[in-house]
Amino acid sequence: MIKRGDVVETIDDAIKGTVKRVSGTVVIIEDVDGFEFQFDENELMLVHTNRSLDNAIYDTDFESVKKEKETSKRKTVPTFKPKERHAPKFEVDLHIHQLTDSTKGMTNFDMMNLQLDTARRQLEFAIRKRIPKMVFIHGVGEGVLRQELETLLGRYNNVQFYDADYKTYGIGATEVRIFQNLEP
Repeated sequence: MIKRGDVVETIDDAIKGTVKRVSGTVVIIEDVDGFEFQFDENELMLVHTNRSLDNAIYDTDFESVKKEKETSKRKTVPTFKPKERHAPKFEVDLHIHQLTDSTKGMTNFDMMNLQLDTARRQLEFAIRKRIPKMVFIHGVGEGVLRQELETLLGRYNNVQFYDADYKTYGIGATEVRIFQNLEP
């Protein structure tokens, strides 16, 4: 049973965070960057527990955690000029040949993980820089990358995604709209 304060990690994604709220089987976690995600309890696995020190599993260095807590107070969000906020759409090409010089020795799983990690990093960059819209160019193919990308985007409460403009990108792109200043 997962409780508030527990540290959990997702089974399917590389998302780790602290449990903020539990409502039935729905669990809200906050990652190290302060983003909140909603998961079903069966999508999570317990890393640390807040129940008792005897039953807890610890795999971190306590000194580094103490140092992190001392230095990482709530960061103020930098203000940006309106001109930056209305810049052209941020495009991220997820085609594998754009992300690596050679796929030699990479399995399909490795390539997919590289593409999804790139998408996650770029999305979080756009959120930090308050970029309101971005486009992921994933191509058509068999649709596996598109499906995985939609699963990744669905984990964020502050984004809306849909097919990008057909005239500009064809059917192989997804546009993401990022909402800022959402109340938790």
